[in-house]
Amino acid sequence: MKQTTHPPDHRPADVRNGAAHAAPPPARGRRRRRPPSTQWAAWGFLAPVTLYLALFYAYPLYRNLDLSLRDYTVRSFVQGDAPFTGLANYRKVFDDPTFAPALLHTALFTAVCLVFQYAIGLALAVFFNQNFRLSATLRALFLVPWLLPLIVSASTWSWMLNSESGVVNATLHAVGIGPVNWLTSPSWSLTSVIIANIWIGVPFNLVVLYSGLQSIPAGLYEAAALDGAGSWRRFWSITFPLLRPVSAITLLLGLVYTLKVFDIIWIMTKGGPADSSTTFATWSYQLGFGNLLPAFGPGAAVGNLLVVAALVFGLVYVRVQRKQALS
Repeated sequence: MKQTTHPPDHRPADVRNGAAHAAPPPARGRRRRRPPSTQWAAWGFLAPVTLYLALFYAYPLYRNLDLSLRDYTVRSFVQGDAPFTGLANYRKVFDDPTFAPALLHTALFTAVCLVFQYAIGLALAVFFNQNFRLSATLRALFLVPWLLPLIVSASTWSWMLNSESGVVNATLHAVGIGPVNWLTSPSWSLTSVIIANIWIGVPFNLVVLYSGLQSIPAGLYEAAALDGAGSWRRFWSITFPLLRPVSAITLLLGLVYTLKVFDIIWIMTKGGPADSSTTFATWSYQLGFGNLLPAFGPGAAVGNLLVVAALVFGLVYVRVQRKQALS
């Protein structure tokens, strides 16, 4: 009888005996620890930004809050021994007769500037989106007001709106209209600074909205044109809805910028005459630095009101964006 032989089995003994088991799966939920070198590199990149925010944002906000809660004078401002007064400076600001006009002027100045800056910027963005000849050159020229220093822009508008030698009144005189006291009349001073600020802010809206228009697919316009939609229909059905995210951030940034506008108003009218163009920004400066006896506490309180207003609008924007993302 022939005996069969099998080749030798070189597997481990536990495998030959059927005792092999599958390796246990790796434990889930365990976080992989970063190497120490990677963590130090991350902190190294974050350190300059953190230091910058702490020095130029967190500390000034803390100092401004401290100023608004104490009775600072010139001596105590230097020595640092001002007594704590709580909300007395805020009550003083609310009881001041300048508060109501300054609040109204700030609201009007901000609202009118935002509306006209956005409307004109959107119209120019749609116009330049057609990519005609010299489009890039004209678009670059529209950036000049935005690139000029504010002191230059404000001084130019002061010269143009001068009652006696201004080019605006000279033009009005040429068409038979009498001179207007743009900067020295309580009825026109706020309008003058609004016109100047609109002129300065339009280029920013133009640039941001034009970049938003570039991201809209051209095929949507072609399909709408094939369906018989006119230019206005394409604008209201395609352009305006798809620009909502860009429009929201444009209006938010414009709002924050316009709330704190100081240079233009101060150079052109100094908030006058008779506080007719005073806003919270100019009033805060006037309280803190515009008098022989500066009121540091009330001036800081007015500045904090501007910070709170900008923060509220920023939180509203974030909430609206979250709702749109969820929907």
